[in-house]
Amino acid sequence: MLALRGVSLDIRAGEVLALIGENGAGKSTLMKVLSGAHQPDSGSVEMEGRPLALTSPSVARRAGIAMIYQELTLAPHLSVEENMTLGMERTKFGFLRSQTQKVEAALQLLEAEDILSSRKVRSLTIARQQIVEIARAIVSEARVVIMDEPTSSLSGDDKQALFRVIRKLREEGLAIVYISHFLDEIDEIADRYTVLRDGESVGQGLVAESTPESLVEQMIGRTIDEMYPRPNHDTGEVVLAVKTVHGTALPRGVSFDLQGREILGIFGLVGAGRTELARCLFGLDPVVSGGIELNGGAEMNLSGFQPIKALTGGLDYLSENRKDEGLAQNLSIAANTTLSAIRKTSRLGFLQLEEEKATADRLAKKLDIRCANTSQPVSALSGGNQQKVALARMIHHDSDIFFMDEPTRGIDVGSKHEIYELIHSMAAGGKSIIVVSSYLPELLGICHNIAVMHRGSLSKKRPAEEWSEQEILLFATTGKHQPSFVAQ
Repeated sequence: MLALRGVSLDIRAGEVLALIGENGAGKSTLMKVLSGAHQPDSGSVEMEGRPLALTSPSVARRAGIAMIYQELTLAPHLSVEENMTLGMERTKFGFLRSQTQKVEAALQLLEAEDILSSRKVRSLTIARQQIVEIARAIVSEARVVIMDEPTSSLSGDDKQALFRVIRKLREEGLAIVYISHFLDEIDEIADRYTVLRDGESVGQGLVAESTPESLVEQMIGRTIDEMYPRPNHDTGEVVLAVKTVHGTALPRGVSFDLQGREILGIFGLVGAGRTELARCLFGLDPVVSGGIELNGGAEMNLSGFQPIKALTGGLDYLSENRKDEGLAQNLSIAANTTLSAIRKTSRLGFLQLEEEKATADRLAKKLDIRCANTSQPVSALSGGNQQKVALARMIHHDSDIFFMDEPTRGIDVGSKHEIYELIHSMAAGGKSIIVVSSYLPELLGICHNIAVMHRGSLSKKRPAEEWSEQEILLFATTGKHQPSFVAQ
């Protein structure tokens, strides 16, 4: 299966080139070729009229090409400085020389002076680790910087800080290749665009002369009539009652109800506790006090609650960090799909490989997972297709209540629409779903109700149509509603 089919690309100094396309279109593969991670079967790369033999990432880095991958590539046990200078160490008389000043200058440029150069990377949030990745490219003094979904884990403030840095780099004559599935980001930061589809270049032009609709049509080869389909089914009785759950990130206690067939959106800024809430309810993070009731049954104390108990109780969880938590990267697509419900494809303690493959093949077709076959290691897939495998696992496990943390992170526009339709189909079929997201348009578009987190506290849920983006952001940033909103 060819990932690229004779793609040609021009990257100009002093501009931001947006590279867009569906998952599996070849964007990441093309960038890995440019960064020296993959070797092409044919073709050539030139910089300033000189041919380049990009035989490895270190060769590409020395040539002035820096790559920031969508999935983090940091060494968590090393410090921020050690990560940012890895492979670029300086020595004197056999001893490492400190590059703290250079590291701190890069962090200052990113308006992230609070990240100490001596701090271990594993102690940082995903959003802060992403900033370290970007700062590492700055330290390398690259002339071409490739950013693959750089805002996927960033808050609104962090994203705007990144955009300010990109503009500074553009003014200094650097060439920026910006890969994103968010067309509003493309419109805000990019000068030109190139569209890939099925490994080929199918369109290019000036962003200022394009529309989101025209870009989507080029990306997927068809039009999408409704990006955020509204749920058209009613909800039922309460199936999950959360009773004053306290945790490290939930100091004030959180309570809410989830109804049968309901799609409940939970919004919050980075650090507000939205992810921690889902993790506490699934037994991944410790709970100080509080409990849950399932289907009107007796209250279950969440202190000491474990994921295995959550799974057997009919709960399931989709992690925002698919690389480290959501998938077993060294296992096949089929194994990842069936792993959490392995008894369904086992007999008398023996795994039925044909049944496992048939199950994975069926779900891969249903979710349009682009792969050579389901025996491939999941690590070989694009980020968006990996996310689909994680969703396939949830469908196969067939729990009653789903916690989905950033379910469309790293997903292209066409696939997002498919995921939204899948969520609606699951809810209409009897599942109850909590969608945790930092992307307001999708929550306002696909959910029955929305609740907002602010510093570990959760607002009362309200129908999505009764919220506005302004009201949601006001509560997310201040913990207060607009007076007119409270009076309703």
